[in-house]
Amino acid sequence: MALFRSKTTSAPTVFVVDDEVLLLELAATILTPLGCNVRTFTDPEKALKEFPAAAPAVVLTDYAMGRMSGMDLIRECRRLNPQQKTILISGTVDGEVFAGAAVKPDQFVAKPYDINKLVDMVRTMIKD
Repeated sequence: MALFRSKTTSAPTVFVVDDEVLLLELAATILTPLGCNVRTFTDPEKALKEFPAAAPAVVLTDYAMGRMSGMDLIRECRRLNPQQKTILISGTVDGEVFAGAAVKPDQFVAKPYDINKLVDMVRTMIKD
């Protein structure tokens, strides 16, 4: 039995956006058992295009991804849904990268991340 079900009994959707396919596969492997519908994207622009229709419960995004950074993606998701829950993940920057930003992620996780900590973070965000 899944741990999470939305009020409509469908699984909450979680977007995971990272240009590293291996990390997308890892995220899907650890989050799917929570009862999440995990959607992975190597292209943040594609994730943003699918964002309105999918209405994800949580967006996890890497910081450095080429043309669009994770902070850019978070800003655009929040423009579309000001209440969007987000987690910024990075192996290249720390939390100072968004210290002065108008739009900040709800959580920041440094790579390599503790799998249990990330699962607990997503679980908490979905419950709220």
